[in-house]
Amino acid sequence: MATTQLTIDNFEQAVADNSIVLVDFWAAWCGPCRMFAPVFEEASERYPEIVFGKVDTEAQQELAAGFGIMSIPTLMAFKDQVLIFSQAGALPASALEDLITQINALDMDEVRRAIAEAEAQNLDNEDESLSV
Repeated sequence: MATTQLTIDNFEQAVADNSIVLVDFWAAWCGPCRMFAPVFEEASERYPEIVFGKVDTEAQQELAAGFGIMSIPTLMAFKDQVLIFSQAGALPASALEDLITQINALDMDEVRRAIAEAEAQNLDNEDESLSV
């Protein structure tokens, strides 16, 4: 599967409708983005079950700002609608391959449990600071 152009209009739907979505935030003027593009495209051909989306940060400034993109390229990964990875910088093919392997192996029940525990801990900390 080739990469998909993601916009403010189709981003949420892409994440909601697919188990795994990798998103490359990029711009045409960015040298490292141009170097990463063929690596990302090649991986999209090897993993047709994964959505490989690209967000042009120049054309989709609101979307990039919403995710706090400060440098490009930035790669994000969503699994079962949960953001599980975000890193700025171009990845070599071997690192992207390793990331995909880790995402596929990730136990989302465990991730959700960890998120719930962290949120509960944050609420406990907020309660303590309010009672002081």
